[in-house]
Amino acid sequence: MAQTVRRQTKGVRSQARAQTTTRRVNKARSTGQSLIGRALGLLPFTDDQLRRSFTVLILGLAAVLAWVVASASGATAYAGERFAQVTADAGYTVQRAEVHGVTRIDPNIIKYRALNKPDLAMASYDIDALRAELKKMPWVKDARVARQLPNVLVINIIEREPHAALQRGNELVLIDATGVALAPVSRRDATGMLRIAGSGAQGQVEALTTLLGTAPALRSQVTGAEWVGHRRWDLRFSSGQVLELPEGSKRASDALVSFAQLDGVHRLIGGEVVSFDLRNAPKMYMRRPGRAEGEEVDMEQGDI
Repeated sequence: MAQTVRRQTKGVRSQARAQTTTRRVNKARSTGQSLIGRALGLLPFTDDQLRRSFTVLILGLAAVLAWVVASASGATAYAGERFAQVTADAGYTVQRAEVHGVTRIDPNIIKYRALNKPDLAMASYDIDALRAELKKMPWVKDARVARQLPNVLVINIIEREPHAALQRGNELVLIDATGVALAPVSRRDATGMLRIAGSGAQGQVEALTTLLGTAPALRSQVTGAEWVGHRRWDLRFSSGQVLELPEGSKRASDALVSFAQLDGVHRLIGGEVVSFDLRNAPKMYMRRPGRAEGEEVDMEQGDI
């Protein structure tokens, strides 16, 4: 007895639905591609820059993969070297340096230090080491180094500001507000600057600034300061008069404030007294020209 074989075929409606779905997928693909193309066209980059960016992206992904593999195999350093070499071959090497923020330092010196390195591959360039090296320069207070792809180092320098002239032997040296020595200076160029002297005075510059800050009315008249016996200050005014202060930061500041108050009333600075001894404050001894002994004054009583 013959058997009837039935073929399973798609109906007309099924075929229509399949064709409709295919058309929608193709349309979506073409629409997505056109949208991506228009979006890329809006970006402010040239085709060459886009190719470079995609190259960096691909290299970055390759680096991540290489790092994972290298970490598992113990060859991380080798992978890093290979990545640096690959990017260098693609043009990512340090070729120039931009220096900003310098007025007293020759920018060419900084550029030389940045570019005179055995390894100039951008990926492996040690910007932290360069920053540490630059901060050792006398005038450099701080330095910031950044990579600017594909081949530029951007270096921003914060310079130290001259604060005073330190007497060191027979020469004068510029120092900043923290006592860091900057450069030798001639006496002519140091005119008008605060002169600091005395053994160990360089390490007391910040303390001196704090002390003078307690009597701002006198600060502009102080032209010199000598650190005496590693323990106290003698201040010299623009009039040539000398004020001897006691030991200890608290006693010295209190004595200076009291002297400023007396000067405001009696105009001591610019008078005939050549020196004021406040080492035993509140007692003050004043020495006048031609007199062997000084005159004692009790500042708390104000009997001048």
